[in-house]
Amino acid sequence: MPLYEEIKPTPGSLEHAGPKETADMIIRLLDSKKAKDIKLLYVEKQTIIADYFVICTGTSNTQIRSLADEVRFKMSMGGREALRVEGADTGSWVLLDYGSVIAHIFNPEARNLYKLDKLWTDAVEVDISALLVQ
Repeated sequence: MPLYEEIKPTPGSLEHAGPKETADMIIRLLDSKKAKDIKLLYVEKQTIIADYFVICTGTSNTQIRSLADEVRFKMSMGGREALRVEGADTGSWVLLDYGSVIAHIFNPEARNLYKLDKLWTDAVEVDISALLVQ
């Protein structure tokens, strides 16, 4: 059995997924492509822009673009298109907006500079250990 199983959402399986299910799928996809330091922040009480932020780090600009492409492709397979994508051309910070869930994929320098983990200190960090391959 491979360490990382291929994640294949079925057509339409994510169309009506709630915010937590959407965030969980994004986390699984990022983990399957070896994103680093993945965190899930519940921010609904702090902002109206989203319920959850998924934050992770890629090891290179190439990996960051690959992570973003994988999430967009697999979410699309499940019937969920990103409402907005920012930074895909630079590869230092890619933002994928799925409405109630916003994924932030950083390179180490950008993550350290913007410190979203610290900026949203009032947010609740959700335990995602059960979603990650150990």
